[in-house]
Amino acid sequence: MKKDITELDNVAKKDIIKLFVLIALIILTLIHSAQAENMSNYMENNCTSCHALTEPVYKSMGVSERINRKGPPLFFSGNKFRKEWLVSWLQKPVRIRPGGSYPPSHTIVTDEGDFIDEKSLKSHPLVSKKLAEEISDYLLSLRPNDALINQEKYEAKSISLMMGKMNFNKFKGCAACHRDSEDSGGISGPELYTAWLRLKPDFISSYIKNPISWDPYSMMSQKHLKDKDVHKLVDYLKIITEQN
Repeated sequence: MKKDITELDNVAKKDIIKLFVLIALIILTLIHSAQAENMSNYMENNCTSCHALTEPVYKSMGVSERINRKGPPLFFSGNKFRKEWLVSWLQKPVRIRPGGSYPPSHTIVTDEGDFIDEKSLKSHPLVSKKLAEEISDYLLSLRPNDALINQEKYEAKSISLMMGKMNFNKFKGCAACHRDSEDSGGISGPELYTAWLRLKPDFISSYIKNPISWDPYSMMSQKHLKDKDVHKLVDYLKIITEQN
């Protein structure tokens, strides 16, 4: 009889432990859900005036979406950015697009040539490290284009810096819009001398290959390059970032 009671006590204790574990899991789930909702609200209130956190209805909005764009779309951030860079950049933002998101809106035309009106460009607000990490976690959860990323088969290879630069500047014409150093290249596109730090390699490869699949109104031309030619450009962005 005493043995039966002891066994019942042990069963009861195990059931109580299981109940406490279940309650703890439910509480943690509710906390996580509340935190996610809070961050979603924060992003909605503070970021959507400049950035798209959900895919725009491009077809109905037309090219006006691109013309009126104030900041790059962020709804595929999880496919695009490296977390370490994102956390760091949010704490100390540095301009990536010398001409803004839509350069014609910031261009002054003169007889001596065109130049960017830097006064018309807004600075990105900086945030604390804790908030930067929370924002980054939220953004990196946005991964609608995994299928595009999974199509990539990029593997980094060593290339000659001189040949890579020649390919970037002359053969592919990338320097017409992008800078591969702080004082060399065009300003209508984002600078690329830190691209390897901020962007995932498969994203770079996919975007070069087919920018329209990521952004229907991308200002980047689709050159219909072969994979090996795309990968050479990615390798060049890797080497110039590492040397900087």
